[in-house]
Amino acid sequence: MKPIIGVTTFLSESSKYSSVSKNYTDSIYAAGGLPVNIPIVANETNYDDYIDMVDGILFTGGNDIAPYFYGENPVKELHSMSSIRDEYELSLFKNAYEKNVPIFGICRGIQLINVALEGSLYQDIYSQVPGTLGHYPEHTASDEFYHSVQIKKDTQLYEVFGTERIFTNSFHHQSVKALGKNLVATAYSEDGIVEAVESTEDRFLLGVQWHPECMTKRHPMFLKLFHQFVQASLAYKQREVSV
Repeated sequence: MKPIIGVTTFLSESSKYSSVSKNYTDSIYAAGGLPVNIPIVANETNYDDYIDMVDGILFTGGNDIAPYFYGENPVKELHSMSSIRDEYELSLFKNAYEKNVPIFGICRGIQLINVALEGSLYQDIYSQVPGTLGHYPEHTASDEFYHSVQIKKDTQLYEVFGTERIFTNSFHHQSVKALGKNLVATAYSEDGIVEAVESTEDRFLLGVQWHPECMTKRHPMFLKLFHQFVQASLAYKQREVSV
C-alpha cells in the first residue's frame, strides 16, 4: 500500500510544458512512495481534488518567488519569476496544510513554505546578507558536496541524519529571512543562512534549502529524508482509510 506523493511542477514559458526533474520522482519511488506530478492547470484556483487524491506533497525547486507575495519590491538581483506557479503552489500549500497532509519542501520549496505561512525571504543573499559564503557554484555536478550544514539536536532533521554536521550540495541565491508562523529553523550553514525549517505543531512539515533529490543515488544518506517523508505520508493514508 504505497502512499501517493504529489509533486509540484515547473511551468516552461517557452514550451508550455508542466514538468519536473526525474530526480524527485526517482527518490520518492526509491523511498517507497508513488510519485504523481500535479500539473499547473489554467484558471484553477484551489486544487482541492488533487489534495484529496494524495497522501503527501513535495514542493520542488525552481523560480524565485515574486516578492510582492511577502510585501516587498524586487531587488535588481532577482532572477526569473512566475506568478502563475506561485499562485498554484500557494493554493496547493493552503489546502494541504488545512488538511494536515505531510509536506516536504526542497530549495524553492522551503521558501514557498515560509512565504505561505507569512514569512519573508532574502531576495538575494549575496547582496543582502553580509559575509555570505558560496551557495550557488557554477560548473559543479548536482551530486557534489559543497558546504557544511549545522543541524540542531531534538529535531526531525537530526533524527534523520543522527549528527549535528553534514555536507550538502547547494544551488540557491535566496533564503528564509523572517520565519513564518509555527515554523522553527533547525539547520544553518556556517554563514548563518537558514538551511532547514520544521513545524512547531504536531504535523509533518519539513523544508530543506539544498537538493537532496540530486544526492540520493551517489550519497544514500539523503534518501533517509525521503523515507521519513514517505513514512509520514503512509501514516496519513492509513488514518484516512480508517476514518
